[in-house]
Amino acid sequence: MPRDTPYLQVADALRARIQAGEWAVGDKLPSRARFAEEYGVGQSVAQRAMERLIIEGLLEGRAGSGTYVRRPRERLRMVRSRHRERRGGSPFRADMKEQGRAGTWESRTTARTPAPEHIAERLAIQPGDLCVVTHYEFLADGLPVQLSESWEPMAVTDGTPIVLPEMGPHAGAGVVERMRSIGVVIETSVEVPRPARASQEQANLLGISVGDLVTEIERTYYDVDGRPVETADIVVADVRWEIAYEIGIEQPDD
Repeated sequence: MPRDTPYLQVADALRARIQAGEWAVGDKLPSRARFAEEYGVGQSVAQRAMERLIIEGLLEGRAGSGTYVRRPRERLRMVRSRHRERRGGSPFRADMKEQGRAGTWESRTTARTPAPEHIAERLAIQPGDLCVVTHYEFLADGLPVQLSESWEPMAVTDGTPIVLPEMGPHAGAGVVERMRSIGVVIETSVEVPRPARASQEQANLLGISVGDLVTEIERTYYDVDGRPVETADIVVADVRWEIAYEIGIEQPDD
């Protein structure tokens, strides 16, 4: 599915050129005015595209000098953005593709699972209400990236083709796309990141040591009526990945 945001299209094109070696580490990139002319966009669009690649860690801006190709990070950067869900298919797979990696996952799903109290509170349901819970292990080029435990109320999905997230016609799609297929339009995602230490199970799955730092992200999706329709606990190894949030700033009308 093509991008519907011009600056992301330009960012995709520049990322591909950097990864192809058109500019080496330390090289200065042309001006945003040149890129704007080359891609037929405004300078503000070209600037946002370059800022996106700075967020991703591919470029660095030097005050009064320009924008340069950055030396690869030892820790990779995982960008959380409202645009993640606009690309179609799996947001994780799209995220990894942008870094030149193949994103895959393994999962196991259990239906008709009573919601524990903390999950019920996040989903605005009663403790014991039935949910579908799915455990994921996400991989990039076969190496572990993140873990996720996802809960969906059966009151939302029961009797539909998407009741089991990894089966049916929308298997492998993101939560937003799956829910949209049954008329549930997700409008908002709320994420709460917290530092934590890896448990034995988390360490085994992520290939790190017990007690290593991890980032835990509590994520909840809300539909247009403000109803929670999915919540998940995501775990990322801090030694390998840092989390960055891209926050759009609305511009005043001219």
